[in-house]
Amino acid sequence: MKPRAFRYWRDPLCILACAAYALNRFFLAPHSAPGSFLRTHFDDLLLIPAALPLVLWLQRLLALRTHDRPPGAGEIIFHLLLWSLISEWIGPAFLHHGTADLLDVAAYSAGAFVSYICWRMEISLAAKRVHP
Repeated sequence: MKPRAFRYWRDPLCILACAAYALNRFFLAPHSAPGSFLRTHFDDLLLIPAALPLVLWLQRLLALRTHDRPPGAGEIIFHLLLWSLISEWIGPAFLHHGTADLLDVAAYSAGAFVSYICWRMEISLAAKRVHP
């Protein structure tokens, strides 16, 4: 039995993260106190699990990604650093859009770490199904 390919935008973690983002964006955050976690950093936790599968799917469609394995540490770290650089330095400094906030980077990193653990667990469970 061959391990199942990564499902990109159909990955359960991606779907859960996108649903949590929508729930927070449209229902929870508007009713939360200004400066609360739901208004400031909750969505940042969801960056990697919600966006990375979509980006990797696009890369796969463009033949820039040559496999269908779940994201590895290198892919996660590369995109985490790239998006942190764009969102927390380039955007605020050069585009005069947004505010640089290291707590955002901490939230991106926490979401990336949890995503990595979830995707590694999926690989481990798949291996156990293949080799019981």
